[in-house]
Amino acid sequence: MTVPRLPRRLLVLRALGLGDLLTAIPALRALRRGFPGHELVLAAPAELAPLAAATGAVDQLLPASAPGRAVPRRLGWTGPPPDVAVDLHGNGPPSHRLLADLCPARLFAFAHPGTPRIAGPPWYAEEHERDRWCRLLRWYGIDARPTDLRLPRPAGASPAPGAVVLHPGAGSPARCWPVERFAAVARVLREGGRRVVVTGGAEEGDLVATLAKQARLPDTDVFGGGLPFDRFSALVAAARAVVSGDTGIAHLAVAHATPSVTLCGPVPPSRWGPPAGPRHRALWHGPEGDPHGRRPDPALLKIRPSEVLAALDALPGPPH
Repeated sequence: MTVPRLPRRLLVLRALGLGDLLTAIPALRALRRGFPGHELVLAAPAELAPLAAATGAVDQLLPASAPGRAVPRRLGWTGPPPDVAVDLHGNGPPSHRLLADLCPARLFAFAHPGTPRIAGPPWYAEEHERDRWCRLLRWYGIDARPTDLRLPRPAGASPAPGAVVLHPGAGSPARCWPVERFAAVARVLREGGRRVVVTGGAEEGDLVATLAKQARLPDTDVFGGGLPFDRFSALVAAARAVVSGDTGIAHLAVAHATPSVTLCGPVPPSRWGPPAGPRHRALWHGPEGDPHGRRPDPALLKIRPSEVLAALDALPGPPH
């Protein structure tokens, strides 16, 4: 009797947030091309499954997460060891060891003194996130292009086509532009005849409500509490523009080629900002600060509402 051969499997660790996964799309697609006969399994938070599927590169999502940007304690991997494991989570050693404990036949990761058996390329702290992971894969002989980051247009309809989307929240207080400044932008846009909607994550209901009240937005234009990904993606894809801090929605706007204004601080756009070009404007005054600070960063506070409005006026129309 012939025993069926188990599929070869490739495990990718990227147990981080929405923006992190969006910046890793070029690397995931490069792995898909480089290992066409493998089942590509992505270890990431369960709520990112719809995005993982939309990349066209991931066969299965293995739920994995940890508080903040920490490395998960364990992975629920079953069956034989991975044929290939790829660390797209960090520079190690915790993420390296998490994958090494699964005894993969091959492990792709950056070099680190704490894991001397891994002969990967050096880590450069100042490198842009999209470029970093593509360089890692190129070191291992896999062609990876940082510009391969577009998502297909969502199948569902937008709840607010043509609106300017304001997203006041971010992963830490240091990256949150003051809500009263968002409200000032919203009021000017509405006076000029623009529809303005506000979005926020599951834990940002109060922030969204405050902005909506100050900007006098109708309930129909308030999307707080975290939209399901399919509606959120459709909203961004069909928006006139997106205004946000350096957070997930900014990267989603890039993936959909939706015009955007990203308010950068405390991290410079050279590390997390949109690609160069007229469709995306990154506002940045520096200097670099603490991305985990408990108050809005001084660099972010240098950005004024008038500057955001001018950047919006300079954006080209959407490509749809």
